Amino acid sequence: MAGARSSEWKQKCEMIWKLKQRKVPAPDSVDWKTVFEKKPIERNLIKTPAPEGLSHTSPPPKHEFGGMMGSRPPQFEPEGDFTGWKTSREDLPLDSSGIPPGAVVCHLPNFSWFTLEQRIDLKGEGLWEELLDVYQPNISIQDWYEDSKLHEEVYQLQVRLLGADGQTVIQEFKLNPKNDTAGDPERWLEVSHVFRGYGPGVRHLHFLHRVKTMRMMDFMATRVTDSSVLVKLRD
Repeated sequence: MAGARSSEWKQKCEMIWKLKQRKVPAPDSVDWKTVFEKKPIERNLIKTPAPEGLSHTSPPPKHEFGGMMGSRPPQFEPEGDFTGWKTSREDLPLDSSGIPPGAVVCHLPNFSWFTLEQRIDLKGEGLWEELLDVYQPNISIQDWYEDSKLHEEVYQLQVRLLGADGQTVIQEFKLNPKNDTAGDPERWLEVSHVFRGYGPGVRHLHFLHRVKTMRMMDFMATRVTDSSVLVKLRD
């Protein structure tokens, strides 16, 4: 009876993803009930992909300033729902290189990197070993960050495919774009990458992006939204 029920779940998965047609390994030993319930194919595996409640389909909201210094408690990090993310802040040294000798400066911009990262257990999300090792589905990454104009470098991305030990790097994608600081911050910029043919052994994915923040008279942060990690079968 248990085998019959497992076969039924496998058939349901076959109906959704056409595994035979795509020549995807589908051994009977796989827990097909769990695969069907978790539906890991083309489901966003990132938890809380828009932690600040924003969408790239609408322009970034204008920054609201707090007025005179001391009118509210100082803010050092972006606010939002960061469930699933591990966050940290790295304060950068003050840059006084552009100040002429003898000039009196009341305030210098204080820049920081705000880091958000999360680790995805691919098998825990419903994928199976034969799929990852033999078929090696495409793993598509997408992210959107604000063209905040705070600095020429306001965003960094690092995505790594890791082995079963969670440490061995099998493949990696890194990006540190430079942007024009002129104009107004009125748009989102897209980042995307597809991992293909990465070889056997991938079991985890580590997603990390950093955005630059600035404190001077007030706090301003580069926003990031709609992060996604999608496992896709080839047609």
